[in-house]
Amino acid sequence: MRKIFFWGFLSGFALFTGPNCSVLAAGSGYTVSDIQRMGLQANGLLQAVRSQVEIARAEVTSASAFPNPEVTFMAGPDSKRLPEIDTGPASMQRQVTVSQSLENPFVRRARIGAAEAGVEASRANLEQARADLAAQLRVHIYEFLLRRGLAEMESDIHDLMGEIQRRIKLSVESGETARFELIRADTEVMTAASRKEAALLNTERARIALLQLTAGALPAAFNVTASLSDPVELPSLEALRAELSTINPEILRLEAEQNRAHLRIDQERASVLPSVNILYSNYQDKQFTSNTAGLSVRIPLFYQRRGEVDAAVSDAARVRETLDYRRYEINRLLESAWQAMEIARRRVEMFEGGIVKEAEAALRVAEAAFRLGERGFIEVLDTQRVLRNARSELLQAQFELQSAAAEIDRLRAHYPQE
Repeated sequence: MRKIFFWGFLSGFALFTGPNCSVLAAGSGYTVSDIQRMGLQANGLLQAVRSQVEIARAEVTSASAFPNPEVTFMAGPDSKRLPEIDTGPASMQRQVTVSQSLENPFVRRARIGAAEAGVEASRANLEQARADLAAQLRVHIYEFLLRRGLAEMESDIHDLMGEIQRRIKLSVESGETARFELIRADTEVMTAASRKEAALLNTERARIALLQLTAGALPAAFNVTASLSDPVELPSLEALRAELSTINPEILRLEAEQNRAHLRIDQERASVLPSVNILYSNYQDKQFTSNTAGLSVRIPLFYQRRGEVDAAVSDAARVRETLDYRRYEINRLLESAWQAMEIARRRVEMFEGGIVKEAEAALRVAEAAFRLGERGFIEVLDTQRVLRNARSELLQAQFELQSAAAEIDRLRAHYPQE
């Protein structure tokens, strides 16, 4: 009776502890890259950031426009001021004046350059938003795989505990086993049921998070053709450090903002120069027609835009200090993510190469002792629990490895293009 019970238990346990076990359900589905592309195309917040690039391009058009001329038209009747003077019948006089501002070329060049730098900053900001979203999607995909793997494992354990409970109940009814063991089995079944329910709920939460990030582009019953054990291939840490300053979107955005701030300083300083307007006027009355031309010059005698220049200088200093700090911080974030990845990789190797194998060996020892009648089923359950914990830690370590790799890809803006 006890041998039959043990072999039924062990065959069921092998369903989720065998070396070829996978946390993924069979069947085709979406790859990680597919889901990332769908999220990049459908996410509404990313579309809003993309609109900022179009706004910045429109600002370049505005900055490149020439000032419009101003036309003034005046007309009115002539009337006699002294009655004794005969000047003939009343007539009309009119005057047309055209004014065209001559733009300071230094102001114009700086203004256009600042607007173009704004476009570069907006593009870098869009690139940062894309990289952030792609990294979030990747982390949530592997979290979904983690939760689903844990749910499958807890479901198998619950089924096994139910089978054990049934067999112990038969053994108790036949008088071969004490009722105390049935109480233990009942407790194990309730505990397994609670863990199974929590794992299923966590899986559903991870699924909903993916649907939210992809703005509903994924079907509700989607499947992912990926695994927590997917290989992680990245350049060396030295190569990542070397390329980070040229590809990190936040650094590129701050560099563009720094360039824009310097051009604004040039613009404000060039605005101190006198501004010139060309004037042309045509005057007509009943006797005379006159055409006059001239210049109107605004001289910055009392106010020379000292406040605007100081504000632009201070803003440039703010951007420069922010850029220096973020360069340092992003390099530290890269090193931290790299160390986290290496730690997770070592944990995966440790669990795959040592701890899990030792737990499986302990289960085989418990099997032999149970077969000889030297140990009860409680010892078998204990070794099974140890193996379950080891496999749970293995899944968690694999998830942490993928999360660290996603953070590194976020820092270097590496993601599938739309």
